[in-house]
Amino acid sequence: MLRVIHEMDGLLEAPRPASDGSILFVNVGAGGVFEFRDGAVGTVLPARRGIGGLAHHADGGLLVTGRDVIAYDGKSDPVPVLSVPGSTGYNDVTVDRDGALLVGVLRHRPSRGEPATPSEVLRLDASGAISVVESDLLWPNGIGHSPDGRTIYISEYAAGRVRAVRDGGSDIFATAPRGECDGLAVDVEGGVWVALGSGGGIARFHPDGTLDEIIDVPDAFVSSVAFADTTMVVTTAGALLSGTAGIAGLPIPAARVPH
Repeated sequence: MLRVIHEMDGLLEAPRPASDGSILFVNVGAGGVFEFRDGAVGTVLPARRGIGGLAHHADGGLLVTGRDVIAYDGKSDPVPVLSVPGSTGYNDVTVDRDGALLVGVLRHRPSRGEPATPSEVLRLDASGAISVVESDLLWPNGIGHSPDGRTIYISEYAAGRVRAVRDGGSDIFATAPRGECDGLAVDVEGGVWVALGSGGGIARFHPDGTLDEIIDVPDAFVSSVAFADTTMVVTTAGALLSGTAGIAGLPIPAARVPH
């Protein structure tokens, strides 16, 4: 199902495939945002390290995480759009149907081997207002919405589980069958696809949280998964992979936050 389409030293993350076949992705440790297109890779944003998430902005350009969250249009200097006291960085993101950005906050330094401490996912809306989506999360990672928009799925990397936030509360939606819960994506049937980190695979869970299948990935660490229609793209420690999933992923809207 999956084939390697590009190899690069480092931990690749935050894949954002497009309908034209291009794919944005990042290199967490070495730094940078890159674009894979027609078999070649170009640099979109050089040097920036610690990126865990990317989102398109409705006005063009990207929202990029790292030590803060920035807007970058490729023409002018990056503009900070989100930074809260006590954070050590910002991880994965998604965008809801209103154009608000949801982003996981880090309050420990993974690169230094610090243990995860409770943190939160924030929502930055089109007016610039910030609210807490869910707190007491151990290393928030991949974020996605159910097809009806009523449930938010959040990977807790350090806890090896996915939390479901809905109706003013949250519960444990699923636990990793092996490894950890890293990046995630949701398909049009409500299935939740989760990168299993050191578990070397991708797990799909049914909408009720039961395990559907595990897709083995030829790499020791699988960091994220994303869709462009039925094309599935996976990032690992060293490779970008692509294949046909047989089911379409939910499209992620462009953000409309101030920048």
